[in-house]
Amino acid sequence: MDYVSTRGMAPQAAAPQALLAGLAPDGGLYVPARPLDPLPPGPTFRDTLLAVLLRFFGELPHPALAQAVDAALARFDLPDALAFRDCGDAVFLELFHGPTLAFKDIALTLLPHLLALASAQTGGGGVRVLTATSGDTGSAAMAGFADVPGARLLALYPASGISEVQRRQMVCQPGANVAAIGLRGNFDDAQRAVKAAFADPELRARAQAAGCHLTSANSINVGRLFPQVAYYLHAAARMGGAFDVCVPTGNFGDILAAWYARLLGAPIGRLAVACNANRVVCDFVRTGRYDARRPFHVTNAPSMDILVSSNVERLLWLLTQGNAVKVRTWQGQLQAEGWFQIEGYPLHDLRADWAASWADPEETERAIADVWERFGYLIDPHTAIAWKTLRDLPPTGRPTLIAATASPWKFPRAVLRALTRQTPPEDDFEAMEALAAHTRLAPSLSHLRHAPILHDRVADLTQAPQAILDALAL
Repeated sequence: MDYVSTRGMAPQAAAPQALLAGLAPDGGLYVPARPLDPLPPGPTFRDTLLAVLLRFFGELPHPALAQAVDAALARFDLPDALAFRDCGDAVFLELFHGPTLAFKDIALTLLPHLLALASAQTGGGGVRVLTATSGDTGSAAMAGFADVPGARLLALYPASGISEVQRRQMVCQPGANVAAIGLRGNFDDAQRAVKAAFADPELRARAQAAGCHLTSANSINVGRLFPQVAYYLHAAARMGGAFDVCVPTGNFGDILAAWYARLLGAPIGRLAVACNANRVVCDFVRTGRYDARRPFHVTNAPSMDILVSSNVERLLWLLTQGNAVKVRTWQGQLQAEGWFQIEGYPLHDLRADWAASWADPEETERAIADVWERFGYLIDPHTAIAWKTLRDLPPTGRPTLIAATASPWKFPRAVLRALTRQTPPEDDFEAMEALAAHTRLAPSLSHLRHAPILHDRVADLTQAPQAILDALAL
């Protein structure tokens, strides 16, 4: 599979080059260069995941890809990595059975193997991985890359605004080759710092002089995005016919993967975008206007505390049938002015196939309580926003697959407050104990309470460029 940039100003790249580059040289995101043929799911998730990798990264050695899949799935606590839970008219697709209890584990347990194979195929050399995180990407990336030979990884996270459990998953992660730095800012600031680093010719020159590739573990990297397609294809076999999807949305990669699964033949009808109070994408789906010029809200669903969702750029490219000039214009306006409007909105595909709603923190916690009271099923705040979104939208007559993106034990204060309607303890781990007592469920992640802190650096935004150089040893 060859890839082109959404902005149309970079050379076409083979899969190994696209994997290693992360971001295209013109600042765009890589997308497949040709239309996608149908890809039927395999009998197991493992088979489907391997088929997806062969489709999108088929230039890499096939036996090695199979070994990579087996090595990644061995780190999950279920034989086939995924689980399904029926709750009324919805089916929750549990994506949090990996090492850090978040959906990103599925791609990030694979990404180190994909980058190693791509590097070997392009002449060798190590990799330097730089990623921004709103909570879960950083811990999943650090766990995936820890002690991988030839790799160094830095995760930049907002120093405030993520849960203590999420923070400890990063700052307590062992591995001499991984680091986490808290930035005094929000996720958008961290993501801008990463994109600025990739656009910095001095940083790229230093990486080249060190004989290594500079890349990303965010969903701007095709190695992060396309493994996620596999679980929607696998779910299609489980759903047994046409179905809708509803996905908690941060950087827009997870729901975009569902769109790619549809392009590969999955019988997906409506794609429902679930947003928190940072509802930029919700407004975009409804109006065609992307406007990030608004207050930034720190919520109880921190992985969705984002105003500039990078993967919307890939959707624009798909909706305009590869019109890179339009995409480049819109993204330039977004960067310069903070907004853009799709001309002639609504485009047919957006009007016909997408829907959106959102929830504020109080509505999010009411949704957690609703699912617990009706079904005895415990969900996290991000998944709860998808449940509330499904309740807001008119029924289609099809069942809905909800992406359950994180374990509720990562957000014990919000979940406990939702169930008891009382102020929870300030300490996440005290709240975790109280939640376990209330629900009579066994907690996860309690071991982090006494884990040693290994990464304690916090930096101002102006210090980010030097911090990146130091952490990546460039």
